[in-house]
Amino acid sequence: MRPGPGTWGSAATVLLWAALAHALPASALIPTAIGLAVFVILLGIPAATITARATGSKDPQFVVIDEVAGQLIALIAVPPSWKTLLAGFILFRVFDILKPPPVRQLERLPEGTGIVLDDVAAGLYAFGVMQILFRFHLLK
Repeated sequence: MRPGPGTWGSAATVLLWAALAHALPASALIPTAIGLAVFVILLGIPAATITARATGSKDPQFVVIDEVAGQLIALIAVPPSWKTLLAGFILFRVFDILKPPPVRQLERLPEGTGIVLDDVAAGLYAFGVMQILFRFHLLK
């Protein structure tokens, strides 16, 4: 979708995670989020590589599996409330757009590895901030 396919991919991931998280028992949230993130990363790297090669583009903008992975990482180990989901969405998008070190450097890795791992790193930054906000009761 345009404009901003990455933002749309992140938003869809948040909505799907919210629906899934509300259907799961609390004890399954963390392992499910981690498992999904790992699955998407393992699927995303070869898929992004194939797509990049087929299109001749280093980072095709319509590939959003990388945003799905990063967004899932940002939402690990926080309760699925509208505030945490919104905060996780905003934080991931900010880190994905700003690309603080080493996020930008990871983008330079070859093919699908670079396409996916820069968003994984942005997701890890967002995850770290989310954990700080949650642990210090700045976000519930």
